[in-house]
Amino acid sequence: MKRILIAEDDQAIARVLKAYLQRENYETLVVHDGLAAVEAFREFEPSLVLLDIMMPGMEGWEVLRHIRQHHACPVILLTSLSETEQKLLGFREGADDYITKPFVSEEVLARVKAVLARSAAMLQREDVRYYGSLKVDFQSHQLFVNGREVLLSPRDLSVFLLLAAHPKQVFSREKLLECVWGRDYEGSDRAVDLSIRRIRQALAHWSAVEGEIRTMHRIGYQLMLHE
Repeated sequence: MKRILIAEDDQAIARVLKAYLQRENYETLVVHDGLAAVEAFREFEPSLVLLDIMMPGMEGWEVLRHIRQHHACPVILLTSLSETEQKLLGFREGADDYITKPFVSEEVLARVKAVLARSAAMLQREDVRYYGSLKVDFQSHQLFVNGREVLLSPRDLSVFLLLAAHPKQVFSREKLLECVWGRDYEGSDRAVDLSIRRIRQALAHWSAVEGEIRTMHRIGYQLMLHE
């Protein structure tokens, strides 16, 4: 059963949402302030969050940032703010959808189902993998940490995608040079070390609790995942 966390300070709206979602056989939990939402997210482990922006204790923006620091869980924002800039900010912060109040409950249900379906499809695709808060899209050649894209040069990106495609496998510097730089490359293998350094800097916000690029002394490098 899918779990949905409802973080909404308007108790009447929260009750209506809860009733509609439970009617569709979703397990729900309701909280009415931002601090409670952060705590509930950790303990309830929802499949999706319906998140009001204007809440006491901690605004929805901060709650969303906290979620994106730890998880790629889908988030739909609920707000009375209808300005385009606010919507764009929500998407930049990692929201999956945005519903403006007042809304029709049936619309919320439709959007919940659509977002959950997209999320499930993404997780099942072999060309998209999630390593904690790190999303690796092998098809589009993009990396995201906490919902924000990580920008790398094409060569550095190729190095990381190779490591990410084979987590825990150790690649020697020679093998990385051959696969990424090509067999005709005549430079020093120091180029690999510099590339790894830049990648680590770019992934600074990826939690070390979730994974890391590990140096294997005198051997090479591996992407180690901490489960």
